[in-house]
Amino acid sequence: MSAPSPLASEVAISPGDFERVRRLIKERAGIHLQPSKQSMVQGRLARLLREHGIASYGALLDTVERNGSPLWQPFVNALTTNLTSFFREAYHFPLLAEFLKQQRGPVRIWCAAASTGEEPWSLAITVLETLGTAAQASIYASDIDTDVLRTAQAGVYPMDGEKGLDAGRLKRWFLKGTAANAGLMRVRPELKRLVEFGQINLVHDPLRFQQPFDVVFCRNVMIYFDAPTQRTVLTRLHASMRPGGLLFVGHSENFSAQSDLFALRGKTVYERLAERNAREPECIR
Repeated sequence: MSAPSPLASEVAISPGDFERVRRLIKERAGIHLQPSKQSMVQGRLARLLREHGIASYGALLDTVERNGSPLWQPFVNALTTNLTSFFREAYHFPLLAEFLKQQRGPVRIWCAAASTGEEPWSLAITVLETLGTAAQASIYASDIDTDVLRTAQAGVYPMDGEKGLDAGRLKRWFLKGTAANAGLMRVRPELKRLVEFGQINLVHDPLRFQQPFDVVFCRNVMIYFDAPTQRTVLTRLHASMRPGGLLFVGHSENFSAQSDLFALRGKTVYERLAERNAREPECIR
């Protein structure tokens, strides 16, 4: 008696299908997948095969490529990386607090890679701890991944998994779950009033804002882009900020080559220079 055929999701993705994945995610999200990521891609897409009952990676990619395919967003979600925590890269937040103290009038902040929400909530905590609970400030938190945005907007997290928060902040800014919600915490309404969430593809979506931002956090995003895509995104971020505003990037990201757009002002903190090559965004949001 012959052994049963392995599940499609247990079969290695072919080199040809892997190259299709690399092309599609680059076209759709700007992500440059290294050739070494084949095993990672196989593992992540295998879940889509199982969830949607698709027989092979080739069939999955055929479905994704169809016009209007409902699998485009799950495909993108599966291939994005979402590593975050409260007050990650903690040295940025005192710098933000000092900048906030120097501002006059309402402050606008864009968290351009919100992931599951720990970063925008950390920003909101910093704003209120610095400017007080009546602070005139707003935070727009975006991500390309719709799955993580749902978690971010809910603002509910496990109590035992948030190492970036000390006991004082846990007590001040979160509600402790009870009964069926024991072991969970929810962000307080004071934080929720500051933050609006939305989906944005930094490479392709129009960046249409009513006013420019004073601060942009776009950390550990550019490492997934090649150099031309980095330039495109930085130009778009530049156009969405006011001159003198601050751009916070990840600890391994360096944009000194983009000196026509930004000037280094601290450890992975850049100041937005006066308009030169980038166009200002259309204004709707």
